[in-house]
Amino acid sequence: MKKPLYSIHYEQQGVIWKLSSAFLEHLPFHDPDMVFLCIGTDRSTGDSLGPLTGSFLSLYKSFPFPIIGTLETPVHALNLPTVVSHLNDSQTTGPIVAIDACLGHHYAIGDILLEKGPLWPGKAVQKELPAIGEYNIKVIVNHLHGDSIETLQTTRLLHTQDLARVVANALFLAWHRYCSTQQTSKPHTELQLTDLAAN
Repeated sequence: MKKPLYSIHYEQQGVIWKLSSAFLEHLPFHDPDMVFLCIGTDRSTGDSLGPLTGSFLSLYKSFPFPIIGTLETPVHALNLPTVVSHLNDSQTTGPIVAIDACLGHHYAIGDILLEKGPLWPGKAVQKELPAIGEYNIKVIVNHLHGDSIETLQTTRLLHTQDLARVVANALFLAWHRYCSTQQTSKPHTELQLTDLAAN
């Protein structure tokens, strides 16, 4: 298993600021075509991490990047190959950041991992799905044991929601911190009132 660019537990003090610093350092916020692909299904509480994150990000009206995968329109095992094919064929698709839930060691539950390279969705549940992304954000929602599908389905929704909110808030903060360093991006540095809805 390759070492992630960064990892942190979601309950660590100052997690949103620290995670935003890692995103700011590694993700290409300078590229307006960067895409956030949030993978998962709302039919499984543990696997809803991706669409929850996408929905939280969508509440930030000043977050300018395309977000694919929300509670309303999830990207899951059945439609992922089509979505990946469309993104690969598109001439306007920039770097893809894939976001997904995963299972891991019991002591690692709640860890958020940022990695460079593609995400391989469905590995924990023995599904062969296409790899996607120049970067990926994986969140360990539960421990890997026995029936992986049942483990994801019995993960507490509140836990998954808290993890998704941390990731979304950190991404949004990283974007605004990036804007504050760019003299030409002044119009983007002001928070809109609608952005507060994601908190």
